[in-house]
Amino acid sequence: MADVIDNGRVSGQQLLVVGLCMFFNMLDGFDITAMAVVAGAVSGELGLTADRLGWIFSFALLGMMAGAMFLAPMSDVIGRRKIIIAGVTLVGVSILFTANASTLGEFIALRFVSGVGAGAMLACQATLAAEYSPEKYRALSVAAVTSGYPLGAMFTSVAAGIIMPEYGWRGMFWFGGGLTLTMGIVAWLLIPESLKYLFERRPGNALERVNKILRKLKKEILTELPAVTVLQAGKRSGLTAAMLKLLAKEHIRMTLTLWTTFFLCFATLYFLLSWIPKLMEDAGYGFDVGRQAFFLFNLGGVIGIYLLGLLSTRWKLTNLIFALLFLSAIGMVVFAMAPKHASLLLIIIFTIGVLQQGGFTGLYSAAAKAYPTEIRSTGIGWAVGLGRSGAVAGPAAAGYLIAAGLDMSVNFYIFAVPMAIGGLIAYRLHIH
Repeated sequence: MADVIDNGRVSGQQLLVVGLCMFFNMLDGFDITAMAVVAGAVSGELGLTADRLGWIFSFALLGMMAGAMFLAPMSDVIGRRKIIIAGVTLVGVSILFTANASTLGEFIALRFVSGVGAGAMLACQATLAAEYSPEKYRALSVAAVTSGYPLGAMFTSVAAGIIMPEYGWRGMFWFGGGLTLTMGIVAWLLIPESLKYLFERRPGNALERVNKILRKLKKEILTELPAVTVLQAGKRSGLTAAMLKLLAKEHIRMTLTLWTTFFLCFATLYFLLSWIPKLMEDAGYGFDVGRQAFFLFNLGGVIGIYLLGLLSTRWKLTNLIFALLFLSAIGMVVFAMAPKHASLLLIIIFTIGVLQQGGFTGLYSAAAKAYPTEIRSTGIGWAVGLGRSGAVAGPAAAGYLIAAGLDMSVNFYIFAVPMAIGGLIAYRLHIH
């Protein structure tokens, strides 16, 4: 399968797969972060305190964690294409229902469902894009797909400025849900199945389906599928064996270090992704400034992702991660101490976005390099999955802190700490 993708010119079909995966990731970024932009309007209409808003943020992220850990692995059994289409549909339907939510319970349940669909899609999209990319462009393809999430979050800010003045916060969810469902139809029409899945799992009409894809890729068709070299019997016990190997003597230090680093960094990153607009509004800057801060933080994130990719070709990966994450923590302290001028704060929040999301993206590459091939997928999956519990804890904890009367500056001081510690721990991984 690798020879089919790696040899020859890159086809339009391969570019289409990567482009669609990136756009679906943008939809995830829009749908999941929309709550951050509309939080002030929702809390005002429904009378929600900050601690309850924190639970709405966290249940969406809990759903993403569940989707990535438990639904995405089903793509190895039934195929990437089916999980992506199911995930898009699940997110679209739940977002449309969110537009009519009127109680805290409804919000929590629907945001959780949206998160499940988004979490499954995120994992499958990056995998599918990597599988359809030649080796020399694979890292760039994964970076492009990854950058779709902050790009979608940026679009959230732009769309809010257009939609909310006339249609309110419900209009944001009508728009997001309708667009996502429309893209579900596009996914059904255009997203191909994973060749790796077809070669290894051999579902019905596998050869016919492979050749249909090969024609679109402008590759030679096959008269028969190549022999499967991996024993199917071994696959059934492979997951359990791989999980146990993560905690074996030779890997346990690396595993626990990665899990801790992901947890700490997820907590701070999603505190900012969830609360930046509302905190800026509460500090007296108004809806437009909060929306601009959210836009600039995510614009910085897009730049940071590509910056990390460029710098990692020259310098040791974990040294870069440490530098970017630790500097982002210092940036958060500077933000908290800075004079309360909106233009200055916006510049600082943009810089934090570049540093923090660039360094955080490097953790994915570090996890990929930390383990041998036979346990690499399991190692990455569990580092990200368990680390995402920090994404659940961070916004919820911030909600209680804000409800207790702690202002924006104090919250930035507090959440700078886990980011700084995460950077220091990442430095100890010593991965090139």
